[in-house]
Amino acid sequence: MNFESRMDRSILTQNFQNEPKIFINTPVLIIIGGATATGKSGLAIELAERFDSIILSADSRQVYREFTIGTAKPTRQERDRIPHYLIDICDPTETLTVADYQMRAQAILSRGKIQFLVGGTGLYIKAIARGMKIPRVAPQPELRSQLQQLGQKTLYEMLQQVDTIAANRIHANDQVRTLRALEVFYVTGRPISEQQGEDPPKFPILYLALNSDRLEQRIAKRTGQMLEMGFVEEVKTLCEKYGEQLPLLNTLGYAEMRQYLRGEISLSEAERLTVLHTRQFAKRQRTWFRGVSEIEWFDSDAVDLVDRVGSRIQQFCKNVQRD
Repeated sequence: MNFESRMDRSILTQNFQNEPKIFINTPVLIIIGGATATGKSGLAIELAERFDSIILSADSRQVYREFTIGTAKPTRQERDRIPHYLIDICDPTETLTVADYQMRAQAILSRGKIQFLVGGTGLYIKAIARGMKIPRVAPQPELRSQLQQLGQKTLYEMLQQVDTIAANRIHANDQVRTLRALEVFYVTGRPISEQQGEDPPKFPILYLALNSDRLEQRIAKRTGQMLEMGFVEEVKTLCEKYGEQLPLLNTLGYAEMRQYLRGEISLSEAERLTVLHTRQFAKRQRTWFRGVSEIEWFDSDAVDLVDRVGSRIQQFCKNVQRD
């Protein structure tokens, strides 16, 4: 069972599963967002099965193969039960840009019917829901290295000369965005401000998110379950195969377990730090999603969660059919 979906499903689905299924021909996107450990994946699997749907992952780490336990990927059994997309599509040594993700997701969404976009990576969700126009320029390490040697003050002055609009949007001390804007300009010959904007999808979107007052307990429980499932062994294998300097091994959970494997901290301390850092990350996620005005919020801990969300989706789809 998925780490986010350990709930009494016999209780959660006893009413909703008796309702007639809805079949719809036009593409409809149901977004289920929210902070980590709120139960998004488990809920989505129950709903996708009910609506004969598919699930697209909106998780920036689940796209990478072999990073499984620490990213709380759906199990093989769950993925056999419901088709999942945008999981295990890159090797750990590759870099998947937001533009790459958007292109892959849009190709799937064009196929029609009810589809679920599920995850906590806000930028991935925004790229789809808002139709962000993203310059198709891959990172240029050599160019960035050369530019960085000039210093941020000079870089920002260069940006003011080639793209005044972008410079006005970017803080003078923001080197990351300054470098990206210059990188796009020198690769394409066009200002990044001319290549940005939004082109929202034409199909209807229902934007839902989960929240929990018991998030800290959920995170602690899930972290313990990860360790039981062999998280330490997964990190050890990844370190041996790719080297400890692999960027993905600096991410949440993996970095703490790597410290343990180095002998720098105890396993209990690694677990404690993982819970702490995950809680801090979840707080940032929650803040991001709260800034999206169209989101409809649901309580992860409600015993009739599947019924409530399922009924809302049914209502939404009926309105789409009438329109």
